[in-house]
Amino acid sequence: MDSEDRGRVLDPAQDGAALKALTHPLRLTLLGLLRQHGPATASELAARTGESSASTSYHLRVLAKYAFVAEADHRDSRERRWKSVHDVTSWSNEALRSSPGGSVILSVLHRRQVEHLQQSLDRHEADLDSGRLGEEWHEPSGVSDLMPRLTPESLAELWEVFRAKTAELTARDADDPRAEKVVLFTAGLPLAPEATDTGDGS
Repeated sequence: MDSEDRGRVLDPAQDGAALKALTHPLRLTLLGLLRQHGPATASELAARTGESSASTSYHLRVLAKYAFVAEADHRDSRERRWKSVHDVTSWSNEALRSSPGGSVILSVLHRRQVEHLQQSLDRHEADLDSGRLGEEWHEPSGVSDLMPRLTPESLAELWEVFRAKTAELTARDADDPRAEKVVLFTAGLPLAPEATDTGDGS
């Protein structure tokens, strides 16, 4: 897959149904598993998720309908293998919020990402405790909750710098056998000042 094909940008005006399809928790889980672990069959994904093969097969077909997944090369002719078409799915928050039902869709997607963060944290801690990850990962791993004061322009610039640096380091480490899959969660959530009592107390 060429680097320019690794991301898919959804247009709420054209891809509203596709965005809505992503709000189903199992579909997001299946898409995430295919992106993280590579091609798999409905049965293999059912074993990973605890769902039935019929359920995973149905939701994979929905994902395929909206071009999130596609058939992969088959090991044999008995069962389909599926692969993720893109590494990343993105959209314009402004465009999504201004579309019918877009705010609800955006809220659901954000909460699904938070659930994924919890699952990833559980997996990360288990991998460290079991020794599946070496001690060299102890120091650089972690979660941060920095709270800088930024303008909208600076926050947008920070996102661009982060994406560019991530792409640069990913390319640099592509052939390094020490490299592992790293789940990166980023959030830029401006908070309005809390309301205060402006009365004089009399």
